[in-house]
Amino acid sequence: MNEEQNTPQPNRLFNWLKTSITSRMLMIGFLTLVLLIPLVFIQNLIHERSYRQTTVVNEINKQWGNEVFIYGPILKVPYKSYSEKTVTDKKTKQVFTETNVIVKNAYFFSESLNINSSINPETKQRGIYKTAVYNSDINLTGSFTKPDFGEIEVNDDDILWDKAKIIIQSSNVKGVNKANLKLNKTEYKLSSKYNGQKQTDYNNASIHTLETKTLKRLNFNSPIAYNINFNIKGSKQIRFIPTGRQTEARITSNWKTANFIGEFLPYNGDKISNSGFDAKWKILDLNRPFSQQHFNSLPNLTAFSFGVNFMIPVDEYQKSERSAKYGFLVIGLTFLVFFLIQTLSKINIHPFQYLMIGLALTMFYTLLISISEHSSFLKAYLIAGTSVITLITLYSKTILKTLKFPLFIGTSLTTLYAFIYVIIQLENYALLVGSIGLFLILTTVMFISRKIDWNNG
Repeated sequence: MNEEQNTPQPNRLFNWLKTSITSRMLMIGFLTLVLLIPLVFIQNLIHERSYRQTTVVNEINKQWGNEVFIYGPILKVPYKSYSEKTVTDKKTKQVFTETNVIVKNAYFFSESLNINSSINPETKQRGIYKTAVYNSDINLTGSFTKPDFGEIEVNDDDILWDKAKIIIQSSNVKGVNKANLKLNKTEYKLSSKYNGQKQTDYNNASIHTLETKTLKRLNFNSPIAYNINFNIKGSKQIRFIPTGRQTEARITSNWKTANFIGEFLPYNGDKISNSGFDAKWKILDLNRPFSQQHFNSLPNLTAFSFGVNFMIPVDEYQKSERSAKYGFLVIGLTFLVFFLIQTLSKINIHPFQYLMIGLALTMFYTLLISISEHSSFLKAYLIAGTSVITLITLYSKTILKTLKFPLFIGTSLTTLYAFIYVIIQLENYALLVGSIGLFLILTTVMFISRKIDWNNG
């Protein structure tokens, strides 16, 4: 009976697990899958912190004043409409025609609309979260010409000129500190009107109506000039609807990170400078897909607004989330490096040591999230990456007993983290750079692994 037959079966299994390349690969694959569990928890943590930030920012904005959206001014003129129906008298059986009078509203936009707005933003902070709020002075000037009812053929006697009003719609009546309106030389007060329903725009902002009392002694022999002054506190953004047949707007501010939004963009190329921005718009009725008059109801035209976004760009959580998606790749490639070193150098690495290395790699993401909340993403990435690379390099020094292998591991991790950071920063070329990088990694692994005797498995 030979020596191999005398070797107990459990010892042979243990020796196979200890020395076999196949068993090592199975063990590394199992540990990699196990480490996906903390990676999932880390991604959930990123979502939770991001949601918390959004909640706090919304609370600050709500207390100060939400976004400012102005739609108007609009001339509302009631008119009589008649409908006829046939009625049969139950007693006499006589059939006669009954005429009903219905009062409807017609809405007319101004002939010209000039918007001049000066905005002074500031930063509000609660804990580690901050948002941009602002105080705005808005001046609207222009003129109304005599409304044209020819589209619906209404008699002049049925137009209730003495019931006409000027209305303005806004998303933020809470933030209004001052609102003055003048028609020619007559001043009118604006008051809120509750119409029993809540109109919302595409940003889910509530739209409220401000209106004057009835306008007395309207005379359209010449254009009626209007002048409206607002002082409004707001947040996030400010938007206008180009309701004038010719709308000209100018928005100035000392805010240096402006983002112009909406259907129309400023026409002046020098709108942004080191001291802020000075943006100008000019919009004709030919540039927008709606008319100057509307009958029966006022349409929702918020999709055709234009303005400026003052929200502070916060993408740390998005970048952290994108970084965490590469966690599986980082762990897998790091384990692969240790596997190749272990196989080529015949140095034994215990599964527990692989597990410690994997947990150190997952700590990178918790460090990244926590530090980026108090600093920039780049600083957080450098601190977290340096800490984890230093820890794993020193730990591998105690395992591998030499200096060249830990230095190789530290260099590999540095290259890998730098590669992932570049991919995170890229938008249009992320897939291209990532594919090329992975191809080069695969090429390197194939080149190194050719020295391994895979028959010893």
